[in-house]
Amino acid sequence: MAMTLEQYAEFLTTRDLVWPMPPPPRPPKARPKLTRLPDVRAVTWSVYGILLNISTGQLLFEHPDKFVMDIALDKTVQEFKMWGSMTRKPGQPSEYMGQIYRGVLSDLRLAPSHKEKHPELSSHRVWEEIVKKLQKKEYTYDAAFFGSMSEYCAKIAYFFHASLQGTACYPGAGQALESVHHSGLKQGLIADGQCFTFVQLHRGLAQQSCGIAADLLFDRSTRALSYEIGGRTPSERLFKQALKGLGLQPAQVLHVSARLETDLLPAKKLGMRTALFAGDKGSLQATPEQLKDHATRPDVMLTELPQIADVVGS
Repeated sequence: MAMTLEQYAEFLTTRDLVWPMPPPPRPPKARPKLTRLPDVRAVTWSVYGILLNISTGQLLFEHPDKFVMDIALDKTVQEFKMWGSMTRKPGQPSEYMGQIYRGVLSDLRLAPSHKEKHPELSSHRVWEEIVKKLQKKEYTYDAAFFGSMSEYCAKIAYFFHASLQGTACYPGAGQALESVHHSGLKQGLIADGQCFTFVQLHRGLAQQSCGIAADLLFDRSTRALSYEIGGRTPSERLFKQALKGLGLQPAQVLHVSARLETDLLPAKKLGMRTALFAGDKGSLQATPEQLKDHATRPDVMLTELPQIADVVGS
């Protein structure tokens, strides 16, 4: 039987592979604002830049540093033995895979978005289109090991993005999630994410020795990730999907993010309570003017994730 994506991620740790690491958090000069919110019955979280530390604070399809991008592409070509089915000309594998990759990205970005103002790409779909192109030149893979085409491309996507940007949970992420769980509150995810995002979060929490499995912290019905919805923040569809899964009124839900414009303002517009995580300059996106304006400032500001215990729960 083929490995699941989570099993594949664990399998990679048994090999002598080198992965990039996220930069250490750089706390901004900020004071927490910890207002008690007794009516809140659930907490929803963004993932990248909030629970998971990642370079640039968000997941990228293309890294601005060409050297980093070329390394990730080259590693992916070698790992999945793609070079034999690519155009063989003088040059590096990353150069030719880069041309294919950018072409597929461009085509998918131009595809109809079904009236979504903020369409999202699916990384596994990108690699599925690439694999289909390679199969025209007799490319094959071990289906018994990797699974179906969709499962195989999800594994390629995981490997590529892990080679592009390392992730790790922010300090105190596991403690914060456990405290909310033990308070009896529901939790959800409202985030720009891909098919491997929950695996990355699960692994990050395990590295912090979180005592509760990610599947128990976040019920499947309360996870609204952009690759499944087809829209990325600030699309209201993400927030409405999570609210539906939680079965609560917006005012009973607190959303936590480091991005005010794309994450907290849409939540606020729907009537949700909002908390800004100001724990890392690399992910924080909020201006002093926005924090002063009554129309945009969040209800709460956290400088450390465990401070959530001072805001919600008994």
